[in-house]
Amino acid sequence: MSIVVNLNTVLAKRNLKSKELAEMIGITEANLSILKSGKAKAIRFSTLDAICKALDCQPTDILAYEKE
Repeated sequence: MSIVVNLNTVLAKRNLKSKELAEMIGITEANLSILKSGKAKAIRFSTLDAICKALDCQPTDILAYEKE
């Protein structure tokens, strides 16, 4: 897929663990893992909004487009 998820990088910069973020935004660790691995087929805007609020970032900080 051409969409790259940089969520691990943002979490590391903020010294947060996946478990902490999952609790902050109200999703399961399993669903967050699917998103982080890039295996998710879609993401709800409400989830993206919650992630950006929790991490004080922009969507472009965690998602990028790369040509294949």
